Formats: sequence, C-alpha cells, structure tokens
Amino acid sequence: MPSASPVSQLLESDSWNSLKDLRSPSQASQALSRTTSFSSNASDTDDRPRRRSEPAYSFVGMHCIFDQCKAMVTVIKFGHMSSDLLAYGATDGSLTVCSVSMPPSVIKQLIGHSKDVTDFDFSTNNQYIASSSMDKTVRVWDISRGLCIRVIYGVSSQLCIRFHPVNNNFLSAGNAKKEINVFNFSTGRTISTTVVDGEVTAMDHDHTGQFIFCGDSQGCIYTVSMNSHTGALSRTHRNRSSSKHRSAVTTVEYRTFSLLARGPVLLAFTRDGSLSFFSVSLEMKGYLTLRCSLKLTPRLHSIRASFCPLLSLEKGEYIVAGSEDANVYFYDLTRPRNTCVNKLQGHGYPVIGIAWNHGENLLASSDFGGTVIVWKRAKTA
Repeated sequence: MPSASPVSQLLESDSWNSLKDLRSPSQASQALSRTTSFSSNASDTDDRPRRRSEPAYSFVGMHCIFDQCKAMVTVIKFGHMSSDLLAYGATDGSLTVCSVSMPPSVIKQLIGHSKDVTDFDFSTNNQYIASSSMDKTVRVWDISRGLCIRVIYGVSSQLCIRFHPVNNNFLSAGNAKKEINVFNFSTGRTISTTVVDGEVTAMDHDHTGQFIFCGDSQGCIYTVSMNSHTGALSRTHRNRSSSKHRSAVTTVEYRTFSLLARGPVLLAFTRDGSLSFFSVSLEMKGYLTLRCSLKLTPRLHSIRASFCPLLSLEKGEYIVAGSEDANVYFYDLTRPRNTCVNKLQGHGYPVIGIAWNHGENLLASSDFGGTVIVWKRAKTA
C-alpha cells in the first residue's frame, strides 16, 4: 500500500507566499441582532491579503500529503470527534482510510463501489463507514477489517448519506429519485421514505437527531422531522433559493451554536457560488431564517464548504471553501465587504473537498487530481 508523503518538518510559511501573505481582519462589524441579515458579492480572488497576519486563521504549512489516488477525490472527512483518523472517497469508487499521526499512513483501502463515491459518514464510534455512490448502492464498511459488511441496492444514484447522531442503527440517504430514505443499519431494510422536489444532493442531521436538513438539485433547502425511535420522516419546511438560476446544493452543514446567531446555524453552498448562513429554530420544527449570504464565483464541479467553528468563537464567522482556481479560501461573513481573509495555495487542480479535524488544528483539502493535503494551523497564544 502506498504510504503518505509527509512534508519534512512542516513547510514553513515563508516557503509559500500565500501562507505568509495573510490578511488581518479589520474591526468586526457590530454584532448582528437575530433579525439582521446582509448579503455580499465577492469573487474568490477579489481580496488581496494584507501583510499583517491574524493567528486565528494563520497556517504554518503542510502537515502531510496523500497522493496515491489518481482520480478526483469527491469527499473527505475526519472521524467523529477524531484528530487523526481521515478518510476520502473518489470517482474511481475507492474509499481510503488514513491516519495523519506522524508518520502519516494509509490504514485501509475500501474497494467495492463501481462508480463515483458521492458521500460517506463515520459511525459515532468510528468503527464503521457508510458510503453512497453513483452505482446506486449504499455500502457499510467495517474499517478495522477493511470489509464491506452490507450492500443496500437502490434504483437511482445515491448522492448523500448520514448516520443518525443518537441512534446509529439508522442511516439516512438522499438519492437522484428525489427521495430521502431511512435504512436499518442491521438489516438494510428501508424504514421510512419522504420525497422532495429535486435530487437530494446534500444533507446533515441536527445534534438531537430530530431533524434532517437537506439540499436538492434546484437549490432548495428542506427541514425534515425524524422520529429517533421509529425512523419515521415528515417534511416540515422548505426554503427556496432566491437565485434566478437553479443550482444544485453541494454542502449542507449544521452547527450547534454560533455567536453570530446566538444559537444553532446551518450552512448551505451551491454550485453557482452562493453561500447561505441560516439560523435554526429547533422550537419551530427546524425553521430556517437567512442571516447572511455571500456570492462567490460559480463552480463547474461539486465543490464543498465548511464552517470554522472554533475560529468563529474567537471573532467573526468564518467559512472555508474550495475553488476552481486550486486555492482554499477563508471568508468572514461578519464583513459585508472584503470578506476573504486568507487563502492557501498548494494544489495543482480545483479543490473539491474540505474537512476540519476535531480540535481544528488540521484542515484537509482534496482536489480534482486525487491529491489530499493536510494543512497545519498555527498555534494561538
């Protein structure tokens, strides 16, 4: 098995102009009230980073590189509450499980899908991975043995998947037939199904397991109630895209708390470059209120974005996203202008996937050419 390529002693930021060429944020705009919202337009390269750096989003260089995959890496994630367990899926159907502890290494390669891996998720104990694929199947893998222990066959491409955060016997998957299905992990049987208006392209659970938030190929975001005991589903809310051109949602990510919203929030990202930041009212059956939005350059690929939770507790509301120009960009949504606060350079192809580890000291990014880079964030005082 090809091993990872660790970068000697971490590349110093002086070796990468982009890592040294950081922007320090201006004074954050006044705290927004719960009813305040704003939008901003920005291209990925609009902002020229200033020389003064801000430790909150400074990076010292590359921690390691995994380059044995020769196909586009479509999705990348760290294990549940894990600082060193990393996995990624690719368009050749492979799933690769790695350790980023020094020395970094490939633990297992999970081979079974015949087409693109579209999504995967770790179980809460990181013993299993559930994956979805364009080959119309959902597969469940035992990581330690490197074996597929269950295959669930569908009639259309399976596009996104999540373990239930409370009851790991439930798997939720969205497909190209506009369905959200809940499967029994132990038997593979379908427990419940609900239908939305477009192909279900992205999803996430809230921390209680009461709601599934999902996005479709038309740019709509849905809230679906889920019974944690029976797995029964029921649609509760739909948030239509304000864009004239309907664009598929590539990222739906839930977070339990945001200083900006003073409560739970949801991030949505679409292929036309629209970043949307919602506050979530769990008391109102997961009702979403748009707090702010950012328009970036449209994407050709299904590029993903992510919250920066710990950074956002220090100041601002940070989002990290991949880009067609092979850079990783950081944005502060509390700034209506000059929202780009940093970028990382190192990939040779469009950056597709983004993932933080637990503790948020490592950021993993994947690209169209199959390379995975793990970046190390600078320690803060």
